[in-house]
Amino acid sequence: MPYVVTEACIKCKYTDCVEVCPVDCFYEGENMLAIHPDECIDCGVCEPECPAEAIVPDSEGDTAKWLELNTEYAKIWPNITKKKDPLPDADDWKDVKDKFDEHFSAKPGEGS
Repeated sequence: MPYVVTEACIKCKYTDCVEVCPVDCFYEGENMLAIHPDECIDCGVCEPECPAEAIVPDSEGDTAKWLELNTEYAKIWPNITKKKDPLPDADDWKDVKDKFDEHFSAKPGEGS
């Protein structure tokens, strides 16, 4: 059961999770991260590190959309292995719901 990044990450992009990942399975988009499900070893150390609570097991609730999105974008976004500062207004967006339709960006981030 891999973990997935959900829409709670959009416009926040905290990278505390990246720092603890033992297999470097995070990929960086312009305004969110993705986990490559084939690389994730299901250890779960990333989940409690996310201030936005954006990381969940793919077996939790309605995560099929997020598994698909993580799979797709982890293949094209650059790998990120080092912690960076979150987006400048991340704290303002952390608890905002339903961000995907209006705020998701498919553009890649910088990676590390």
